[in-house]
Amino acid sequence: MAAAFGTVFMPEMAITWFDGANWSVPEMVSSDSLTLHPGAHVLHYSSTCFEGLKAFRHEDGSVNIFRMDRNIARLSQSSDLLGLPHLNADVVAQMIKDTVARFADEVPAPPGSLYIRPTHIGTEPAIGKAAVPSDKSCFYVLVSPVGDYFAGGDKALRLLLEDQGMRCAPHMGMIKSGGNYASALQPIMKARQSVQADQVLFCPGGDVQETGAANFLLIDGNEIITKALDQSFLHGVTRDSILTLARDMGMDVQERELTVAELLERAAKPGCEAALSGTAAVLAPVGTLIYQGKEYAVGHGGVGETTRKLRKALNDIQWGQAEDTHGWLTRV
Repeated sequence: MAAAFGTVFMPEMAITWFDGANWSVPEMVSSDSLTLHPGAHVLHYSSTCFEGLKAFRHEDGSVNIFRMDRNIARLSQSSDLLGLPHLNADVVAQMIKDTVARFADEVPAPPGSLYIRPTHIGTEPAIGKAAVPSDKSCFYVLVSPVGDYFAGGDKALRLLLEDQGMRCAPHMGMIKSGGNYASALQPIMKARQSVQADQVLFCPGGDVQETGAANFLLIDGNEIITKALDQSFLHGVTRDSILTLARDMGMDVQERELTVAELLERAAKPGCEAALSGTAAVLAPVGTLIYQGKEYAVGHGGVGETTRKLRKALNDIQWGQAEDTHGWLTRV
């Protein structure tokens, strides 16, 4: 049986420390442990953010990182919004490329990839700084070889629509921080236990936003509808990539408010599809919506053809099987 996604790590990682004035020279160290003071800011006040991106092996043997610049920009934004020391984008990019290059031979062939997890944490040992950011930090790059996300089959997911609670505080939504994922855990656990849902789609006040770990897309014929960008939810790189490819295909991409009422009305139509976008799965099909004790099939309740088409279009670029017309790949 294959190891669970993200549980196998390469033995070394790139790391640098900020001492309050300067960043240390990046170096490669063992990835089996990290020494922190028990009073480190991150352990008490969640001063942490991270990214998830992938490197892919092409048929010519080259290894290519997908949309690294976009992920670095989002990581820098998350760091700044959390009050963490500012990251130098060029240094971050070099650390990512150096780590991937070091383990280039370990990058799986398609449909596998090398998952990359750049992480920034506040390290100042000061438990009295609950309302003050950490002025010391650590930035490191972990990598993990991963296999086919759909090795167990391309299964349509079940989503519970939650219109009372939110995934996280509205002003924190576009920060990729661990605390946001933690705040969504209890609703997800309850949904799995009570209605056997795979995920919770948070729709505060009837406004369809995102699930605990992915953006949501409704596909109705030639239309793709998803929430317009604001600070309340994560600005997914995969979301942006899929919408770009959909526009290339001539689809009508609508980034706007989507209510639960409109979602349920459209979902009932034959041929309607829904999907979750994210780095791990690219596009995961949604077959059932659960709301106020009732279940609603999305279209025929299975995996939609447009979902498959869009996922393949993105995978083909990532795997070097289609032209990278948008300049999304960085060769290592």
